[in-house]
Amino acid sequence: MKSISLFNRQLMYVYTFFVAIVVFLIGILCVTSSEALLETQLGNRLSLGLFIFWGLRLLFQFFVYSSKLWHGKPLETGVHIPFSFLWIYFSGVFSIVFWIGPGI
Repeated sequence: MKSISLFNRQLMYVYTFFVAIVVFLIGILCVTSSEALLETQLGNRLSLGLFIFWGLRLLFQFFVYSSKLWHGKPLETGVHIPFSFLWIYFSGVFSIVFWIGPGI
């Protein structure tokens, strides 16, 4: 990050911070409001949105990030594989919650 301009470096820090906060708050929402996600129309819509979010993240894992970043590197491969399964899990859970929910 030292090679990029101060503005771009700070922009990346701010974006990273806010993405992390949003993902953290989504986790808190799921833990504290699972019943509402399953039984309300708003929860159904949120589940659809979260399915799209995590599904896109899964697609990015395989079609946007180059395999050169992890292939043949033990540490990076050790991170790539479990996180790929994590995105699959999140996508699957939210798609199921959406489909069994009360509908939009």
